[in-house]
Amino acid sequence: MFIIAEAGVNHNGDRDIAFQLIDAAVDSGADAIKFQTFLAKNLVVKGAAKANYQLKVTNPDESQFEMLSRLELPFDLHFELLDYCNKKGIQFLSTAFDEESFNFLKNELGFHKYKISSGDITNAPLLLLHARTRSELIVSTGMSTLGEIENALSVIAFGLIQGDKDNIQPSRQAFKSAYSSLEGQTLLKEKVTLLHCTTEYPAPMHDINLKAIRTLRKAFNLRIGYSDHSEGISIPIAAVAMGAALIEKHFTVDKFLSGPDHCASLDPNELKSMVSAIRSVSLAMGDGVKYPRESELKNLNIARKSICAVTDINKGDAFTENNITVKRPGNGNSPMNYWDLIGKISKNNYSEHELIFE
Repeated sequence: MFIIAEAGVNHNGDRDIAFQLIDAAVDSGADAIKFQTFLAKNLVVKGAAKANYQLKVTNPDESQFEMLSRLELPFDLHFELLDYCNKKGIQFLSTAFDEESFNFLKNELGFHKYKISSGDITNAPLLLLHARTRSELIVSTGMSTLGEIENALSVIAFGLIQGDKDNIQPSRQAFKSAYSSLEGQTLLKEKVTLLHCTTEYPAPMHDINLKAIRTLRKAFNLRIGYSDHSEGISIPIAAVAMGAALIEKHFTVDKFLSGPDHCASLDPNELKSMVSAIRSVSLAMGDGVKYPRESELKNLNIARKSICAVTDINKGDAFTENNITVKRPGNGNSPMNYWDLIGKISKNNYSEHELIFE
């Protein structure tokens, strides 16, 4: 089970908060901490409106461009954060939202694992850039249909096959052919994890749709995880029980800080509780094979029952429903043989409560 503590933009552009987030993620036991790498000028037009949830928790007179400009994670700071994560033993990840940011993560930081946001599920050029690296890709699927996911996987399959070669011109037909090929499907299984996601902050319970985890697995036969935007920790824990192989969850050092995502994020204690619970549930999922487990074996004879004498039985007497019954322990004749014994002649003498061995 791979757990990503999603810091996102909850650093608020503050270097000290960014390091505090790493410390909290390490303390929680998460496998990775993920930030977001973008340049507002490359991400959004200046007149773009904010989402409703953003309007509720940030200055409504501020544009999305202005808000994102404040929340940029400086490229130079990435090097410090990466070094700190390496020292702390936690994987450093970040989602690139534009080509320039992606190239920075690839060329300057040497990333070999990338997370693609739900908002870029239809961004074929950015998908292709990611896929050409032939790295591990985590693809979030919020707001998307199965058809849109298949289209995205087609682009990715093409990029995984081509790598850094340019011998085939990208096109819808080329993408479709790549997706349909054995090589494309093999590479997708090797490199891609899809994340079910509901893109709302916080996501309402009636729109979580955890059963879509099974739908995605059946439709695409890939590793499936879950990126959670619900309140609390119960839903990501349930997602693990549904078979999610990866969990991503937003967290913050303080839910009352200003910013678009803090109020829908876990605090450090909640994050720690979530990680602990997920580890337990993941361990408890087991291998699905039904057989007595090692810890059960010592209880088998204590909990099960055997055929025993209700009254004294003499050699030569017939076994009847009046002189035998079923009681613990279970190290004698199995009760499954009860009716086979009825009417037979006893070969031994038995006293009351004695187990019957015939």
